[in-house]
Amino acid sequence: MAVASVLCLLIGLLYLALQIRMVFSDQIKQEYASLVLEEIERADSARHLADVWEHVPVDSEARAEGQRNARAELARRLTSLAALVNASPSAAPRIAPAAPAAPAALSPDANLHDTDALLRNASAYWHAQRDIDSADVRVRITHVAYTVIALAALLFCMLITALGMYAKRTRQLAGQSQEFEHAALHDPMTGLPNRRKLFAALEAAAMRRQAESATHKIAVLYVDLDGFKQVNDSLGHRVGDEFLVAVSKCFRGSVRKADVVARIGGDEFAVLVRGFSTDAELVEIAGRLIACVVRTDEQMGIGLVRASIGIASFPDLVDDYRRLIGAADEAMYQVKRSGKNGYAFVDQGRRAATL
Repeated sequence: MAVASVLCLLIGLLYLALQIRMVFSDQIKQEYASLVLEEIERADSARHLADVWEHVPVDSEARAEGQRNARAELARRLTSLAALVNASPSAAPRIAPAAPAAPAALSPDANLHDTDALLRNASAYWHAQRDIDSADVRVRITHVAYTVIALAALLFCMLITALGMYAKRTRQLAGQSQEFEHAALHDPMTGLPNRRKLFAALEAAAMRRQAESATHKIAVLYVDLDGFKQVNDSLGHRVGDEFLVAVSKCFRGSVRKADVVARIGGDEFAVLVRGFSTDAELVEIAGRLIACVVRTDEQMGIGLVRASIGIASFPDLVDDYRRLIGAADEAMYQVKRSGKNGYAFVDQGRRAATL
């Protein structure tokens, strides 16, 4: 369609250029006809002057001199007229020059009746020719106007089409950009946010808390799956991947929509709790996460996997939110050293609670 539109545009421009050229050509012809008619009027005036001297009643030397001068002026006018007519760029009737043996209408001794016939014929032809050229100019100007309107409409349609294609391509690129951004911030297997997305969400939550001068607290629960390596070694990576996908769905359904569940890597997960009041809420969340692991393990008939969870909160237990994930990771290792399958707060004054 675009190629056809461009071809139509080129053809229209060529046609427009041709019409404009013909308009100028017809205008030149029209002006040339006007020049010829002006010369015919001058010749006709000289003819009338010669006729006046022919009918002067007194036969004298002055009359003869006047006749000679009037005839000579008429001959000059007719010669000039003939040169102009014979030089016409269009196919116009030519005026024959005077011959020595037979004086023509251009000769000073020519019959005035022949001159009258010559002038009448030339005047009639060139008046008609000027009218034709004027009509041609009007018609071609109309064609030029219609062509300009058509080309403008075509350009407008092409512009609208181009804008539509640009908008469509922009939407496609925006969609692809969103897909790329989603892929860069999410785990491809489980669909959970990755470490990069978790850090960005933690940063946003801390900035929002600071901007709103809020009193709510932020926490991170770091989850490590105990015994998961044995699943991959004994049952294969396919079963291990299925377990990760299933437990990820369970994790996501066990927390609030405002909280963020992320896969840190391998068999490690983290939950960002954007707001809580007491540690009991965090203990409840940790219990639900551990229950998810146990339930998924039982449903798949594995009997090997449990969870160790480290808990760190800001600003109570950690005074810098940027250390929350690392502190929760350290607390998780407290659980592993205490027998696994439980949770522990980062506060060194508390002992790991095991289930």
